Amino acid sequence: MLPLNMSGHFLLAPIPECSSDYLLPKDIKLAVLGAGRVGKSAMIVRFLTKRFIGDYEPNTGKLYSRLVYVEGDQLSLQIQDTPGGIQAQDNLSQAIDSLSKCVQWAEGFLLVYSITDYDSYQSIRPLYQHIRKVHPDSKAPVIIVGNKGDLLHARQVQTHDGIQLANELGSLFLEISTSENYEDVCDVFQHLCKEVSKLHSLSGERRRASIIPRPRSPNMQDLKRRFKQALSSKVKAPSTLG
Repeated sequence: MLPLNMSGHFLLAPIPECSSDYLLPKDIKLAVLGAGRVGKSAMIVRFLTKRFIGDYEPNTGKLYSRLVYVEGDQLSLQIQDTPGGIQAQDNLSQAIDSLSKCVQWAEGFLLVYSITDYDSYQSIRPLYQHIRKVHPDSKAPVIIVGNKGDLLHARQVQTHDGIQLANELGSLFLEISTSENYEDVCDVFQHLCKEVSKLHSLSGERRRASIIPRPRSPNMQDLKRRFKQALSSKVKAPSTLG
């Protein structure tokens, strides 16, 4: 298990009604992708509610919204759950293409496989490649998650396989048990939120740097003040008596 080195509490709160003087939080849009039965929905619900629910009906893509606090920063978080019909098989390419709108919408990604399902592990690379295809110039953060780390007796994917894949793709990797360790689930989402927030800050700085200040319109009061200053600075030469 490779834990991410993070600290701080991750708090959840309902999104309040905004008044005219309310400072809106940053929008963070995440997508959780992976094959079916790897625990994507369980991860999201575990993170948002602290509760673990083992069995879910196959989902068609549910969107979760929460106001969260990460290290004192207020964030408006949206998490897109995705259908699980992605497997390493003949229709893999078609299944991945069906997620294009979701991939285009999201700013950060969790790619989840189950350590008990080698096929789900094999679907991670094409998912990652699709993200980079949709975001060719983007540095959208991606974290690879090996879930169901408590089911060691049924393991099909070794930890070093996840590490190797993440190194090849240039991503972070974490092997977790959603059912047994709430803190690991929080660490994953917290780190991804922080990385997306950093991208927002960098993007904002680039936009500000690229803006050329517009010349201000002449201010009549300012012109009068400067005119008086110019007059008062003139000193008459003393007259001489002949």
